[in-house]
Amino acid sequence: MPIRHFGDLPDGRRVDAITLGGPEGLRVEVLTYGAILHELSIPVNGRRRALVLALPSLDRYLHDAAYVGPVVGRFANRIAGGRFAIDGQLHQLTCNENGNHLHGGAVGVGKRLWQLLEAPTDTRLRLGLRSPAGEEGYPGNLDLSMTMVVQPDTLCVDIVAVTDAPTPVNLTYHPYFNLGGGAATAHWLRIPASRYLPVGPGLIPTGQILSVTDTPFDFRQGRSIGSPSVHSHPQLTTGSGYDHCWVLDKDADCHCELRSPQGEVTVKVSSSSPGLQFYNGQFLSRSHPQLGSGLVLEPQGLPDSPNHANFPTSFLRPGQEYHARIEYQISHF
Repeated sequence: MPIRHFGDLPDGRRVDAITLGGPEGLRVEVLTYGAILHELSIPVNGRRRALVLALPSLDRYLHDAAYVGPVVGRFANRIAGGRFAIDGQLHQLTCNENGNHLHGGAVGVGKRLWQLLEAPTDTRLRLGLRSPAGEEGYPGNLDLSMTMVVQPDTLCVDIVAVTDAPTPVNLTYHPYFNLGGGAATAHWLRIPASRYLPVGPGLIPTGQILSVTDTPFDFRQGRSIGSPSVHSHPQLTTGSGYDHCWVLDKDADCHCELRSPQGEVTVKVSSSSPGLQFYNGQFLSRSHPQLGSGLVLEPQGLPDSPNHANFPTSFLRPGQEYHARIEYQISHF
């Protein structure tokens, strides 16, 4: 279980990279900064293949605006105007994207230094973080732990949170997948969801939950993503491509399946969360022109749910425990 020095923060605190897994199967490297998934790789045809994109240095991560690989939150995705009310009290969060709150604000949990909660092993890692009351405008202290277990072909991630005051919580992982090089939109994708959330300006959900039938949002049978024409559907025009949340069917066998363009690697993603955000990475090159092409598949609660009574609640209260589980199962030949 190697631990290596990855760099130092501007205040001198050390950032480590911790490797899990073995030489014959899945290998994972996680940074203590942002709990970033810096490596997810597996041997394919005798050569180890990276399945996610990664930045080469801590400095690049410190200045990253595209969320390459971290845990995002306290609230993943967007909250309209950065505002929500709970128990009759209005709260204003940091607005960091077009007047809205995105992925926890200017310094969310993905840009904080996490701590080891126990000695890691070759297959298990446990990190923790406290998000103090008032951080980015959120009420309540939020104590987080992330447990990661690596098996030869599966990565399991469990995120747990507790609070001492009512607060919204929606946490997920944000790796950019590319399973075979080339364009990420050349991958095959299946999403077992018959409904999705249309969005308006700023990619904020309108509150409607619409059928995917006869739309470019129907991935139930699985298909090549293709280069989505922004003129083929008004919602693709709004998002300049896919950047939407699907509402998983109750009988769904997983959240999604992603297959490499050549068909030799498949990642099956399962989760305890009700939604899946799919972003086809259309703006990644603006932040990282040399990084390559990648897409994001984020199991999560529904975006802007604090402002939509018809969405599953994202409010966590004292005495409750937030639990999000994500499982990545990799098959290959």
